[in-house]
Amino acid sequence: MPLSEEEQRLLEQMEEALAAEDPKFASALRGAASRQRHKRIMFASIGGFVLGIAILMTGAVQTITAVAVGGFLVMLGSAYLALTHWRKMSEPDLPDNVHPIGNAKSKPPATKQTGFMNRMEDRWRRRRDDY
Repeated sequence: MPLSEEEQRLLEQMEEALAAEDPKFASALRGAASRQRHKRIMFASIGGFVLGIAILMTGAVQTITAVAVGGFLVMLGSAYLALTHWRKMSEPDLPDNVHPIGNAKSKPPATKQTGFMNRMEDRWRRRRDDY
């Protein structure tokens, strides 16, 4: 039996609170499966990009504009997917809907920080937790 919208919203809130409260635990639960999935999608997207080049060139050689445009669109979509999942592979192991700086009790920051700042915050947090 599927969850109702209210139950799904409550479950997402509990997941966010858990990940914000204990990022190490959330990382352990998430595991390497997420990175593997992102890597698999990224490599498939690279293959799609190469396929798009082949379709584009076929359309250009045979002067079929629709095929060439379709190949370009395949290239564009594949490049977008590859870049998106490449960025997600380099982020810390937190669920996609949780900001690593946020706290369940405080408001999340208004602007999203870069990956560099996230890594610096994680290092600082680990140092503080170790002592």
